[in-house]
Amino acid sequence: MTRAISLHDVSKSYTRGTRVVDRLSLDIEPGEFLVLLGPSGCGKSTVLRMIAGLEEIDEGELLLDGEYANDLMPADRRIAMVFQNFALYPNMTSRDNIGFPLRIEAPGEDPRPRVDTTARMLGIEDLLDRFPAQLSGGERQRVAMGRAIARHPTAFLMDEPLSNLDAKLRGHLRAEISALTRELGVTTVYVTHDQAEAMSLGDRVAVLRGGVLQQVGAPRTVYALPANVFVAAFIGIPRINLLRGLVRAPLDGAMTISLGKQYLRLPEPLCLDHQLLRVQQGREVIVGLRSEAVRIAEPAAARPGEVHITGLVEHVEFQGHEVLVHFNTGSRPAVVPDLEAPRPVPPVRRRRRDPGTVLDRLRTRAGTLRAGPVVTLEHPADPDPDPAPPDGRLPGDLIVRTTPDIDLRHGMQVPLLVDIAHLYVFDQHGERICPAPDRLPDLEE
Repeated sequence: MTRAISLHDVSKSYTRGTRVVDRLSLDIEPGEFLVLLGPSGCGKSTVLRMIAGLEEIDEGELLLDGEYANDLMPADRRIAMVFQNFALYPNMTSRDNIGFPLRIEAPGEDPRPRVDTTARMLGIEDLLDRFPAQLSGGERQRVAMGRAIARHPTAFLMDEPLSNLDAKLRGHLRAEISALTRELGVTTVYVTHDQAEAMSLGDRVAVLRGGVLQQVGAPRTVYALPANVFVAAFIGIPRINLLRGLVRAPLDGAMTISLGKQYLRLPEPLCLDHQLLRVQQGREVIVGLRSEAVRIAEPAAARPGEVHITGLVEHVEFQGHEVLVHFNTGSRPAVVPDLEAPRPVPPVRRRRRDPGTVLDRLRTRAGTLRAGPVVTLEHPADPDPDPAPPDGRLPGDLIVRTTPDIDLRHGMQVPLLVDIAHLYVFDQHGERICPAPDRLPDLEE
């Protein structure tokens, strides 16, 4: 038996009224594997603990199979939790650790058959008579998972269960967790800050920032259509290239996005997404280019929809199966200062003679409570400022993924082709405007 989990406008606050989870709404289908992804301190584990009943919900509702469960005791929720630090009893053998919750739930029943079945499922039959101190990290995590599985719960909650293990073992156990949860068909909520785990395990991924849900969707969707700059930059290796651009849309010429020293000319006829960029005429935007959207090739080899720029090689990273080349294109990188902070740094409040209307003050206060915009770009006094730092050396601003057989050296001038079909454009507050969102803004709102 598995169950549905629903969170409706759930909030949690600790000291001084700081909300670590802010009005979170999320529906998890029976049997679904949902991953909560985000940087440290964004509220992931708090959400998990509220579902388990280990934290009280300050506002909102938790529904289990459609029934109100805010006040339900943890033992009555039939939910098993796997902790980051294993949480095994050191004076008990693996068999006793796995069987302990079974003896609590049914004191008169013999737990050994279910313990043996669980051990065979996890391949730890030969570890049942060992104590935790005699086990490796991976073996301890298997025992901790066995303790959860043996209870036959209606849902699994996993709080970064692989973060204390080495990279090779994490990859192995990740595959085991994926196969095991699908075999059992039990609803699973998995917390991690590792995007590789999130993308490889989850049926859906929910990205959190500052206690606020940024986006939820299938891994492919979240990667291909990020809702904002934070999601785009947090998901993807290497990190997406973010450049400051200026939209130029003359009535009698081609539309371009200036990147400082160079520009991207949008191919004609303009697609619908690019036509919508006309409203950004003269405004500064953030251009996002993933490393696979740019390739090293001569202008003559351009395919339909590709435009030519050049780059100066700054650094070459040999990864074995691929090479990451850092180019300097003379562009202005977009800096998102609070990208991986638990929540944005609140602005310093200064007294103003004109405090604005009551509505303005309420909007400002609401913005500080809801984690604020991802980034805010100021209008430049000069639309094309010189991006060179005082020492005259331009920093690398574009990372391109290429094959390991390419021979590039520092200082080489290299032709690049940008696939405009894979171009992202975000507004001054970091919200995606190209490709266009599913719901276009109402101009009267």
